[in-house]
Amino acid sequence: MNRKIDIETLCAEKGLRITEQRRVIARVLSAAEDHPDVEVLHQRSSAIDPGISIATVYRTVRLFEEAGILERHDFGDGRARYEAAAETHHDHLIDVETGNVMEFVDPELEELQRRIAERLGFRLVDHRMELYGVSLSRKQ
Repeated sequence: MNRKIDIETLCAEKGLRITEQRRVIARVLSAAEDHPDVEVLHQRSSAIDPGISIATVYRTVRLFEEAGILERHDFGDGRARYEAAAETHHDHLIDVETGNVMEFVDPELEELQRRIAERLGFRLVDHRMELYGVSLSRKQ
């Protein structure tokens, strides 16, 4: 699943003031094909603008998260990781050995979750699923 979301545009739509440093961080986040943590965001952003401090990245990430532009994830590796708030639902499969995160959508699984909720007397309005595994393709 490779969806590109323009975080700069989302900031403008939400009326957020976009400084040049926030613009760099937004572009780095928009270009990310992974789920980076703040340290990785700082490395990537400061490679573009060496004046960006880690504190600026922390503040910007918090601002974007509070505005509903970013989603925060804890994939069990002790660090908060981020992705642009999804326009469409997806789930995550996390490789516990490498930390790599794969996004996926499975209509059959979505239907099963809806049916389970109904059987328990609920109408499903949202959910988040994270599966943790070890790649079968790596040599043991």
